[in-house]
Amino acid sequence: MDESTRELLWASVRGAVDIEQDADGLTPLRLPRRVRPQMDSDWMRIASEQASGVRLEFETAATWIEVTVETTGLFLPWIPGGDRWSVFSWMVDGHPVGEARVTGGSKMHLAEPSGPRFERGQPAVVRGELGGDGMTVRRVTVWLPQTDTVQLRDVRADAPLRPAAPSGQPRWWHHGSSISHCIEADTPLGVWPVRAAGELGLDVTNLGFAANAHLDPFTARAMRDSGADLWSLKIGINIVGGDTMKRRTFIPAVHGFLDTLREGSSDTPILVVSPIICPMHEDTPGPTVTDPATGQRRGTPVTTPDIFDPPLTLRAVREILRDIVALRAADDPALHYLDGLELFGDADLAELPDGLHPSPAGYRLMAQRFAASPTVARWVAQAARSSTPAVDQT
Repeated sequence: MDESTRELLWASVRGAVDIEQDADGLTPLRLPRRVRPQMDSDWMRIASEQASGVRLEFETAATWIEVTVETTGLFLPWIPGGDRWSVFSWMVDGHPVGEARVTGGSKMHLAEPSGPRFERGQPAVVRGELGGDGMTVRRVTVWLPQTDTVQLRDVRADAPLRPAAPSGQPRWWHHGSSISHCIEADTPLGVWPVRAAGELGLDVTNLGFAANAHLDPFTARAMRDSGADLWSLKIGINIVGGDTMKRRTFIPAVHGFLDTLREGSSDTPILVVSPIICPMHEDTPGPTVTDPATGQRRGTPVTTPDIFDPPLTLRAVREILRDIVALRAADDPALHYLDGLELFGDADLAELPDGLHPSPAGYRLMAQRFAASPTVARWVAQAARSSTPAVDQT
């Protein structure tokens, strides 16, 4: 990669917290590189490298753009083998204009008896047909696949490219689980925080990490230092599903995460969102047991619960989060609570095909309901609308 291309791509990345570079190219990351030693597993590293909500934004009169990439997809034993598409979505001046699908990238195999296995693939050229007259400068956005780690190798077009100016929209940083990461969405624009941001006029950075929303302090610090205008966290399902906390530890961990955010700003609006419906864990705690052959999941019933420290269920988590926000909101009017069942509840189970993750249509419902929520409207209204560029974390 030549230096001018490197500088152009680096300055055009949006929705990333950091960027890793080597001689071949640039890889957008959704957590700072420096926190990798604090991660406990390949799962967290890979989830934070997958490009959910990450995009390139250019100003150009080009009628087409080609981006050379090397994608790395995650493969699990219960997912059928072979190649799969990596989907890129293109927008011009905020309007979708098409998709590009490539295959043949690298593969990271996890959850195999022999341990993680990396299979090297080949770079691909992703082409977007943009239309236009070749003279009018427009804002072009290339949304990267939420399913993959994406190394950016090159970019070319039929007209000069320059990094787009800041959008001037309020900057929203969201943290959540796989249900915010949205690997199951059919396109990058189907990621519900991305879709909701479009409806609300927000500039989103999505810290949704599949299986890894555990109130990690390094995630809280990344959000604290972001300079964002809005923060949200959708928490509970990974903690219940992983049985990683009990009530005794969950309550102070939530307070600690919120305290860390408040170290960065005393009045940035914060929205706490509780879990959506998940029948296997509404009243049954974790850990979630996954059949390695089929991927089917179930909870773990407790026959003799500890009366002094009962295991967490989703029903209990919703009550705890509601009470924490009510307690703190007495002195923090910029703190809000949204019940996740308002986004996806009992009536939507037909769009919960694996019992845990919404379908693509389910994610669209979540985005629509989030954008229409009166609570969300109050949260957004409190944001200080500023055109100040986001803090450079790279």
